[in-house]
Amino acid sequence: MVVDQLQAQFSDEELDRLFQAFADTTRRDIVRRVTMGAYSVSGLAALYAMSFAAVQKHVAVLERASLVSKEKRGREQIVRANHDGLQRARRLLDEYEVIWRQRADRIADLLAETATAEPGRTQTGTRQTRNTQSNKTEGKTEG
Repeated sequence: MVVDQLQAQFSDEELDRLFQAFADTTRRDIVRRVTMGAYSVSGLAALYAMSFAAVQKHVAVLERASLVSKEKRGREQIVRANHDGLQRARRLLDEYEVIWRQRADRIADLLAETATAEPGRTQTGTRQTRNTQSNKTEGKTEG
């Protein structure tokens, strides 16, 4: 099953780090920016209304999740997208999409089976035959 494959590819700790990294708007924006080109941490810090230290912490979270990498260049730290880590995350999310689509399809199948198994039910769930049955008990016939 797909869920078993996910557990084989990612430890619980890796999944937690990945989803924690994507859980924050600033971190998602940093990932978006560094996929288009490298930035220094100070260059990133200038883009956000937060301290340099706060941006450093965001970058550290992304680095622990293997979404970015840092390289020291002189006095600066250059942040780049980790394309292998991003591809791995993409594959994970694609696999989750498969799981949820399968579940949605199964729900649709179950609803279709239920509707087929009870042909006397309308979409609102009332019996179409109710009026016919009550008319018969009252001695009336439908014409």
